Amino acid sequence: MRSDYNPLLVTVSLSSSAQLSAVDMITSVFQWLAPVLLVGGGVVPYVPQYLQIKRTRNVEGFSLYVCLTLLIANTLRILFWFGHPFELPLLIQSIVMNVTMLAMVHVYVETKNRYSNDFFTSRQMTFIDFDMDNFWKWTDFISYVQFVIVFTMAGAAIAYLFSGSSMFVEGLGFSALCIEAMLGVPQFYHNLQNKSTEGMSVKMVILWTFGDVFKTLYFVVRNAPYQFWVCGMLQISLDTAILGQVFLYRV
Repeated sequence: MRSDYNPLLVTVSLSSSAQLSAVDMITSVFQWLAPVLLVGGGVVPYVPQYLQIKRTRNVEGFSLYVCLTLLIANTLRILFWFGHPFELPLLIQSIVMNVTMLAMVHVYVETKNRYSNDFFTSRQMTFIDFDMDNFWKWTDFISYVQFVIVFTMAGAAIAYLFSGSSMFVEGLGFSALCIEAMLGVPQFYHNLQNKSTEGMSVKMVILWTFGDVFKTLYFVVRNAPYQFWVCGMLQISLDTAILGQVFLYRV
């Protein structure tokens, strides 16, 4: 009677099973950890800049328009979710980022009020003045909150009216992500005007870069709508350009 037992085949089979189990375990850990990093990782780059502003009592190196860019982008992304639901961690990330940007606005305005001699000119500037010359240059934190509330309510009303149009919904998502992708532009332009990166946290930009690389890979792996990974590539390019300014202006 012929036996089909082959010790070598059994060994190879067991080895393959062990390798598959290890891969499955790594995949499971990544699937669990990635959303956590995605939500919390967006906040981390702003911690060094926040602490630097608190420590130096100087906001000149940081562009407040970075906060405006992200507040608009993430608010539009939240509205996009209602028309085209995407992964929940991405929605939570947008909410967390809006809270983070308001915290950055608060420390910026508070520092300017306390330590800058040129912040107040002839009068205080507020949102309810409706003066476009002073847009996003307001002297009280509540004005920035009022703007976010008004923008969100107006955006929600328009999104509701056109919710039946797939073209509008997809355009909303693409607009949100393109605006977010332009996040680095205000900081790049700010550095270009000053011919310096002094006051800007280099750690913040490095963390931007690592975060955007991770985020873009996550979008690709998770088959997120194409708007996400296309704009992620643009963000990485801008991060690289700002890091180039750090080298250029310090030589």
